Amino acid sequence: MSETHYLKTPLSKADIMKITAGDIVYISGTIYTARDEAHLRILEYDDENKPLPFDLTGAAVYHCGPVMKRENGEWKAVASGPTTSDRMTKMTPEVLKNHDIRVLIGKGGMEGLAETMALRNCIYLSYTGGCAALAVDMIQSVGGAAWEDLGMPEAVWELQVENFGPLITGIDTKGNDLFKAVKEKSRESFQKQFE
Repeated sequence: MSETHYLKTPLSKADIMKITAGDIVYISGTIYTARDEAHLRILEYDDENKPLPFDLTGAAVYHCGPVMKRENGEWKAVASGPTTSDRMTKMTPEVLKNHDIRVLIGKGGMEGLAETMALRNCIYLSYTGGCAALAVDMIQSVGGAAWEDLGMPEAVWELQVENFGPLITGIDTKGNDLFKAVKEKSRESFQKQFE
């Protein structure tokens, strides 16, 4: 039976250890968007021992390329749906090794990362694709962006959110991967059709 958890950033290891694959999660506080180019730049900064312009300690990182507009001198989110997380899979182990990120949010899962997530005390939360406009309703404010030179969808945006979700726990800190389990079950069901 899945449980529902309400988390507030910054997150501690204890906050996420009790969460199991299949559980529902809502997040409040600060989340940072980061796609391919942002991950590459984070790793570049790490290689050069340069401090990041945002703090990833206990952070929730959202695989998202938001659409923003300026209104009365402030940024407002127009759309903020999840990006396919698999695009960041190869860079994620190194990013998690260098930073105490506790939550990754995206869509589609991150194949082969269950062991890394368990080792680094991080969970993966899945948000439904196609909900870009709906997600905006949970964003209270936009604190600005780092690395705007990467372009609007690739910059790292600081979003203040309230009960952002529902998010489904795809990978937990125990090494359980909901996406892998579903694929295996589907494969087994398919093979039984031909027995």
